[in-house]
Amino acid sequence: MRSIVTKALLAASLSPLAMAAQPAVAQGVITAADDRASGDADATIIVTGTRRADRTVADSPVPVDVITADSLQTSGYTETNRLLNEQVPSFNFPQPSITDGTDVVRPATLRGLDPDQTLVLINGKRRHTSALLNINGSVGRGTAAVDINLIPSIAIGRVEVLRDGAAAQYGSDAIAGVINFQLRDAPEGGRITATYGEYNTNVRGIRDVTRVLTGANGAPLLNPDGTLQVERASEDRHRVDGRTLTIAGTVGLPIGDGGHLNLSAEYQGRDPTNRTGPDVRRQYSLINGALDPRELTFDRYSHRYGDAKTDDLKFFMNFGAPIADEAELYGYLTYGYRDGESAGFYRLASDARNVPAIYPDGFLPLINSDLNDFEGVLGVKGEVGGWRYDLSGSYGRNAFDFFITNTLNRSFGPASQRAFDSGGLRYTQAMGNLDVSRDLEVGFFKNLTLAGGLEYRRETFRIRPGEPASYANGPAGGAPGAQVFPGFNPIIGGQRVDQERARHNFSAYAELDADVNDRVNLQLAGRYEDYSDFGSSLNGKLAARFEVVDGLALRGAISTGFRAPSLQQQFYAAQATNNVNGVLLDTVTLPVDNPVAVALGATPLDAEKSLSYSAGIVFTAVPRLNVTIDAYQIDIDDRIVVTENLAATRDAAGNPSGADPGRSIAQILNNAGFNTVSAARFFVNGLDSRTKGIDAVATYRFDLGAWGRVSATAGFNYNKTTIRRVLAAPGPLANIPGLVLFGRQEQGRLVRGQPRTKINLGFDYDLDRFGLTFRANRYGKVEATGGEIGGTGSGVFNDNFLKAQWVADAEARFTFAERFEIAVGANNIFDSYPTPVPVGLAGVSAANGSNVFFPTTNYVAPFSNYSPNGFNGRFIYARAAVKF
Repeated sequence: MRSIVTKALLAASLSPLAMAAQPAVAQGVITAADDRASGDADATIIVTGTRRADRTVADSPVPVDVITADSLQTSGYTETNRLLNEQVPSFNFPQPSITDGTDVVRPATLRGLDPDQTLVLINGKRRHTSALLNINGSVGRGTAAVDINLIPSIAIGRVEVLRDGAAAQYGSDAIAGVINFQLRDAPEGGRITATYGEYNTNVRGIRDVTRVLTGANGAPLLNPDGTLQVERASEDRHRVDGRTLTIAGTVGLPIGDGGHLNLSAEYQGRDPTNRTGPDVRRQYSLINGALDPRELTFDRYSHRYGDAKTDDLKFFMNFGAPIADEAELYGYLTYGYRDGESAGFYRLASDARNVPAIYPDGFLPLINSDLNDFEGVLGVKGEVGGWRYDLSGSYGRNAFDFFITNTLNRSFGPASQRAFDSGGLRYTQAMGNLDVSRDLEVGFFKNLTLAGGLEYRRETFRIRPGEPASYANGPAGGAPGAQVFPGFNPIIGGQRVDQERARHNFSAYAELDADVNDRVNLQLAGRYEDYSDFGSSLNGKLAARFEVVDGLALRGAISTGFRAPSLQQQFYAAQATNNVNGVLLDTVTLPVDNPVAVALGATPLDAEKSLSYSAGIVFTAVPRLNVTIDAYQIDIDDRIVVTENLAATRDAAGNPSGADPGRSIAQILNNAGFNTVSAARFFVNGLDSRTKGIDAVATYRFDLGAWGRVSATAGFNYNKTTIRRVLAAPGPLANIPGLVLFGRQEQGRLVRGQPRTKINLGFDYDLDRFGLTFRANRYGKVEATGGEIGGTGSGVFNDNFLKAQWVADAEARFTFAERFEIAVGANNIFDSYPTPVPVGLAGVSAANGSNVFFPTTNYVAPFSNYSPNGFNGRFIYARAAVKF
């Protein structure tokens, strides 16, 4: 079906290119300054989803949201991802914890699809992704996405969010849509802001432990799940933490006659938050049947569960200058640095992975990360002979390094180091682009724009090995490698994995945008791409808009798309400890060409392929009121996913034992030398999915005369994903009884791990020097689907159902002396929390009738990583700003 649609769309889009036509007089480009001066939101000129120079929001045949710079400044949060989460209904930004590097590079999603299925642009140019692969238990598991939080909000002129498939126009990744960040380009003026805030919250359901209960002989009193009985305080735990200071500035300077240079910088220092619950597990071994006395004084809040500690520094330079008649030299430079610190699970004093001689009370291993990011773009654009052209080149690089402290390598015993350089990841992207467009005169069209272009892209990915002690298996035996994050081993399964991997691709596209008359617009696009690793792809798009009567229009689109497998998905290799339904597993992630992965059945990855439909209405008949409603369906075939953790079972001597599938997997791993590895996983084109939804957005602006001005917005998204097909176990895995390649937990993450519905409400009021903003967001129910607990066949699962949650923000601000502004406010002003994870009895095993309990790690991680607004509570802030 997709192949037929692609060929039809390509034929429709490319055949008109042979038409001979006389060029029309080139239309003048309407600048952002002209648009702002008009004050008409419907007249906003957009540059995303079209190559025309005069396309407006209201006239677009596909939905495009425009978020202004002013709206990004009226929040206590300064992270760009959080700001978008407050204002875009189909945007989701959960904030997971205890997920290694994902704690400091948190991915976001659009329309419920994966983070890497949304294309991110800056000034219309493809942004490079992070080197980090999100491999642990979070939304977006198995993806490497753009780190949007590296884009400082103060550098942004506006954000355009195209909510429609656009791979035929922009290439790989644009399945869910496109987010285009337009940088500030004013030739004068500026702004300096200082924002300070902190969380001041009562953590719902989490209460201080006042004492541990024991029997008369000092023996522990236990709950049915084996945890210690404790006495708790009567009130929820009060926390003041996460202190955040953001200092940012931007300035615009003229260059020559009509040029601009914009410099923007931002520093953000954020202390960690901690929403852990008390660890009521026994920390020490019993002494003659009685509790170790240290058990009574141990700090039960030993974990760190919340936002990581981070220090960010970002610098953006955006410039444009005329260099000749009808020509402009332009470009931008960006640099970002982030120093992060997050934690893993606490290693108990009695844990076999601990060395009591080093940590007699156990230890909390810390993951310190260094992120360095750079991008440069240089281009020239102008007009020659009626053709508008844009020739550019770009280079981007992202480096992510791990340094593990407060830890040890158990296999070296008391001689172990306590800190390790565990290595890092490197990703680069180099591009060259040529885009041309021309307005043509064709008799039966009112307006016709022809566009086309060429692109070359080269990507590289490399693993930097850690120091040998970070991954080595020492003489003392036990778990090898630095606890919480073993270093990257240069050799895994007999294969060197630290060599640079590279690929390149060429692409060509053509696009037609035609106004048949005053009421009908048609848009056709076709694109061909050829990759050096997996082959070629053809994609097409057809979109149309019909204005039935003045102020009421119908629109729709059909398109095919694709997403190339990332180099990270193809070649990432690492060994780490993961929490899988309360059990800590030493897990290895294998490249698809690794001999061990091939032995398990891995094959080269192919591109994901999509077929998208959308249809909607646009209502603008009432002055200053704009309403859009769009329905969509997105089918994705050969979706790339990481397999379940294929767990091995062994006896005390390390030999394969027990029943399949664990026994056979252990045999394969042992044959490859992975005798201590508990589980393995790799990437596959694992499933076909279908996503259906509705987006509705309404804005209304009205003037109250002497009483001020009001702007109100409302947005709604309904989104549902279903799985149409799951890949059968490949190769040798197909012969292992009971093996599940992509099971209930991972399927649940895709289809139920994000809000089914989301509502955004916004209200802005301005009266002279006073302003007020109120926002409310409702996140629909989420199901955090867990794996089976209590043994195979128990029928009891580690599930958590998150109820719908309202989160409200409010800000008041005052301007004096025309240029100084002060503001105070609160995000999550009513201190709302998501539904806590369950603890205690989970059910009765269908296999043997015994009681099954939720993992005891649920006590220390009391809220789900899937929580769409995080789990930090109320954030109170103040901001001072000066404009010049």
